[in-house]
Amino acid sequence: MEVLLCVILASIATSHGYIQIASRSPIGTLYRWKQIDYEFATPEARQEAINNGQFIQANVIPLGIERWKDRVFVSTPAWKKGVPATLSSLPIGAPSESPRLEPYPNWDWHNAANCTGFTSVFRMSIDHCGVMWILDSGQVEAFETPRQICPPTLIAINLNTDTVVARYPIPSEFVLQNSLITNLVVDSRDVRCRDLHVYIADAWRFGLIVFREEDAAFWRFSHYSFYPEPLLSNYTLHGLNYQWSDGLFGMSLGKYQQGDRPLYYHSMSSSLEFVVATSVIRDPARVSNAVGEFKLLGDSRGADGQVSAAAVDRNGVMFFNLISRDSIGCWDTRKPYSSRNLIIVAQNNQTMIFPNDLRIDHEVPQMAWIITNKLPMYQFNLIDPNEYNYRILYLDPVAVVQNSICQPEMINLSEYNYTF
Repeated sequence: MEVLLCVILASIATSHGYIQIASRSPIGTLYRWKQIDYEFATPEARQEAINNGQFIQANVIPLGIERWKDRVFVSTPAWKKGVPATLSSLPIGAPSESPRLEPYPNWDWHNAANCTGFTSVFRMSIDHCGVMWILDSGQVEAFETPRQICPPTLIAINLNTDTVVARYPIPSEFVLQNSLITNLVVDSRDVRCRDLHVYIADAWRFGLIVFREEDAAFWRFSHYSFYPEPLLSNYTLHGLNYQWSDGLFGMSLGKYQQGDRPLYYHSMSSSLEFVVATSVIRDPARVSNAVGEFKLLGDSRGADGQVSAAAVDRNGVMFFNLISRDSIGCWDTRKPYSSRNLIIVAQNNQTMIFPNDLRIDHEVPQMAWIITNKLPMYQFNLIDPNEYNYRILYLDPVAVVQNSICQPEMINLSEYNYTF
């Protein structure tokens, strides 16, 4: 099993604005693949899928990651032809370092017609009651000839029974032309997961869609902070230059205090982090007149500070994927969002190329789970099938920040000119 250890560097000033890299950090590789394979019913069924073009191994890429108890869940969106299943599960302790994905809940959900099954799952978010909220884009072959064959849909699965308990198609008035509805986060506050909302990002049409479970209502709004930064839309990764103008993408929820909690968010093609009180976005009558409630947190992350996913642990520490730096960073949310409070906790230019998704589970103790997938190389058909290209990494969020500026501590907030 691969084990990644951070470089031991202290108090280093860099052009990226980070003043230090944390000391040794325990991070490991759960699984890694050169190419993705599936657990077909029989070898003959697998060969038949290859023969009829249903399974083209080079076209399958893992994108989203979640963990519940002894399983991890992986999405494989149908971005190119030949993706036979778009959501799978794996045991935490598979004997192989490259296990075959097991379609979830079963193969039937991936062969269904008339939009009754899965089409192309992007990401998942699990609430603390064990319900996995799945974002199915409804679009296939986005990197070839895009076809919207089903409406984008929220699907809820009870992980204790592995049964689909609800489907909520997003109303067409909230899905704009060329929308890329790509990420979600669940806000469940009640012990029994009542008063539940889901926040959904539209990266290409720069909007946030809110879903309220109580009455299955949706609403949508936009804000100028959801847009990309023009200069951050140009990327260079391991010699590959490409342009993405993705807006609102990464979202993470802060601690629940005094009846409210913050939603931290950013565009992917951006170096800036923003915050808004969830009480604002949970009120459709208020959010349209609340432009000033969306606030810039502080410093820029620098010229290569693009971030995909982020998540906040129980101790209030945010972890985020720096996709142009083969790195994972951290920030203690009780401190100002400034360069002196942002550090790298993991960095590896071979095993961490394009950390795409990051989730923190509900276990005790918590663990963070990261998918790295070389997405730009996949998009431009530059994946080498002889190399390990896709990984599920795990990270101990408490251990990685020890003796660093991200380690939670009692601080006097009155020392800082910072308000949420």
